[in-house]
Amino acid sequence: MEHQAGTGRPADEPALSRDAAVAMLVASITDGDTESAADASRALSSLGLDGRTVRDLSERIARSRRERARLRRREHELGALFSSARELAAERDGEVLLEKIVDRAHQMMGSDLTYLSEYDPQTRELFVRRTIGSVSPEFQALRVPPGKGLASFVVERRSGESVLRYADFETGRHEAGIDAAVAAEGIVSMLGVPMLAEDEVLGVVFVATREEHAFTPEDTALLTALANHASVVLQTARTLRSLQRAEDESRRALSRLTEHLVQRDRAHTVHRKLVEAVLTGGDFSTVAATLAEELARPVALSDQAGNPLAAAGGGLAAAGAPQDPELLQAVRRSAESGRLIALDDGPVDAVAAFAAGERHLGTVFLGGGGFPLSDVDARTVERAAQVCALLLLSQEAVAEVEYRVHSELIADLLSADGGRRQDASARGRQRGVDVADLTSLLALSVPAGQRGRAVRLAASLAPAPSLGGEHQGLVVVLGGPGLEDRAEEIRRGIAHHIEGEVLGVMPPPGESSTQFPLVKKTVRLLEALKVSDVLARTSDYLPYAAVFDADAPAMTHFLHRTLGQVKRYDAERGTELLRTLRAYVHHGASPTQAARALNFHVNTILQRLDRLDRILDRGWRDDEDYFRISLAVRMDEMRERLIGGGG
Repeated sequence: MEHQAGTGRPADEPALSRDAAVAMLVASITDGDTESAADASRALSSLGLDGRTVRDLSERIARSRRERARLRRREHELGALFSSARELAAERDGEVLLEKIVDRAHQMMGSDLTYLSEYDPQTRELFVRRTIGSVSPEFQALRVPPGKGLASFVVERRSGESVLRYADFETGRHEAGIDAAVAAEGIVSMLGVPMLAEDEVLGVVFVATREEHAFTPEDTALLTALANHASVVLQTARTLRSLQRAEDESRRALSRLTEHLVQRDRAHTVHRKLVEAVLTGGDFSTVAATLAEELARPVALSDQAGNPLAAAGGGLAAAGAPQDPELLQAVRRSAESGRLIALDDGPVDAVAAFAAGERHLGTVFLGGGGFPLSDVDARTVERAAQVCALLLLSQEAVAEVEYRVHSELIADLLSADGGRRQDASARGRQRGVDVADLTSLLALSVPAGQRGRAVRLAASLAPAPSLGGEHQGLVVVLGGPGLEDRAEEIRRGIAHHIEGEVLGVMPPPGESSTQFPLVKKTVRLLEALKVSDVLARTSDYLPYAAVFDADAPAMTHFLHRTLGQVKRYDAERGTELLRTLRAYVHHGASPTQAARALNFHVNTILQRLDRLDRILDRGWRDDEDYFRISLAVRMDEMRERLIGGGG
């Protein structure tokens, strides 16, 4: 079959017009993907077009083909962006979304390396979070300092930026760690765009190639669109984290509020019970039981001296003053601050001292419990300690009244005025005490500031019936015959309680009003001899008490003036003149009997008596002087026997 030349159609087909042929040829070339510019020019020339027309058509065809390719690429990019948007709406895991966005940017941009860096506005640093195509661990953990690298430049400009060769980037932007990471990846060209939320920079998305590549504005626009998606993800993630933190904080606040309400209700319960205890005459046992029940732990109460007041809950008892240094320190700190003081270990978990002003009255001891003590619980214990202080002060006020009444009653019973004694007997019967039964008397020498406490303790230790009070500077106990058997126990108990020495004096049973003057003289005599920690009987010191009515300085002066020279002579020369003098006095001034008592020859005693003549003057053996010397010898021996030395 014969064809028409240059048309590709059979010769017998009708010929097309030249314009139609040109149009069809241009459309075919424009839609095709393989024809080159030279092929297009030859095809147009075959239609008989002049050279200028061929050039114009070729340029138009090239522009059309470029636009068609751009539109196809744009269609592909938009499809990818729509797909990313759908995933953004469907996916809830922000980490997965970021990974997908970086992966899509990597595919669409055709880069060798794609990564996302998150920006920290506090430190102005950027941290690499997601990478694709990275081969260097150093790059995957890269930290970009403020003002360094292309990333900081993008953050500052808040716009997309690219470099053809990173090595030629601004000198001041380079940093050793960044340069090392870039070199390890072999990066040459880079493009970075910011992830923005309004005016806040969230991070930077990068694409990089390991060969020189000039990034176009279309590349920047596409990467910016993907970066915007990443911004939404990061902003959403931050919002969700913020909401989660707010929710967690709300739950914690609700939990704290609930716990606070529980603690407050527990505190109100304790306060109500403690107030009722005070108003209805409750005692320390009520306080201890209430605290132990509400705080679920053992509780013990003690006074300032460590004497137990009450205990509840089991497993804890306050017996005696605390000896552990840490516990003592905690009690002191609590007394100074008025606060509950916790301890690290041991049977006692916490202590709270109760006080009146600067006076420490006692302590609340708390053992371990089923739950830790909150601030509200601590305040509850501190208020309970205040209640204990009120109770103790109330008891002391009652005891003070009793103290004054009993002291007045004792003063009248010991008076020489018979009328006062009869009136006191009547008042005693009104108080249920028959003074006829009070046949025993115990006087105790106690410092003035401790006498009130000593009276209360003596009254608690003395057997019934008894009266205790203060009279003429002494603590006096009047009781029945059983008082004599308990006298030493009472004296020792008071000495322990006041942490000092106590002198006690007892006369034989009988009329107390007639015996009290001798009791008082005996006390003064023993105090003059500096005897302060014994229980003495007036019968043992009756002769001396009748003779002496002196104070301590006068007694000391008398003994020193009488025997001082003899003692000094013995001390300087190692002699035994005082021992000889004592034997001489005790054996009726007989040298022979003194020598026999000392197991010496009588001449030795005579020689020693001659030395005493030189020391004491020869007239010391005359009646008046000898009486004073013999009395001094006996007083000195008595003091030495009582307190262990002549002084």
